[in-house]
Amino acid sequence: MKVYTKKGDKGTTGLIGGTRVLKSSLRIESYGTVDELNSYIGLIRDQEIDQRYKDQLKEIQDRLFTIGSSLASDPEKSNMKIPDLLESDISVLESWMDEMDKELPEMKFFVLPGGHSTVSFCHVARCVCRRAERICVDLDQHEFVAELILKYLNRLSDYLFVLSRKLTQDLNAEEIPWKPRL
Repeated sequence: MKVYTKKGDKGTTGLIGGTRVLKSSLRIESYGTVDELNSYIGLIRDQEIDQRYKDQLKEIQDRLFTIGSSLASDPEKSNMKIPDLLESDISVLESWMDEMDKELPEMKFFVLPGGHSTVSFCHVARCVCRRAERICVDLDQHEFVAELILKYLNRLSDYLFVLSRKLTQDLNAEEIPWKPRL
């Protein structure tokens, strides 16, 4: 099977279920942004970080493929069985955050992204995750989007923020508070 099909040369692509849509459609934008997020998660996973975080990130990448499959399906025409996103996937993110939070100082201020390239990758991923969430919320106003997708993306951006703080600590980087100029 070749990677290129030439079917998209005029700006359309096929959803699971056979429907062809413009590549600029909100549905394509939604799963394209989730794919971008998945790539950034891979970049974080490739850094010199604790193996438990690498394992967590790999699991998250799997869930993002699940989300991408759901978003790439025509909600009215697809009969293909795709993996399920579960409420327990969200609970797992929450438990991971709780574990990290136990080792972190209390947040008393907003922090500036940065301090170490690995931490910065977490912040970029967090921002892409928030964009994916916004696009999915917009899509949900016009077409079906599973509620768990919105919930998972919301919680994932929180996880990425907590991970950025934990990696700041693990990497002995400086957490720089934002001090507003008044």
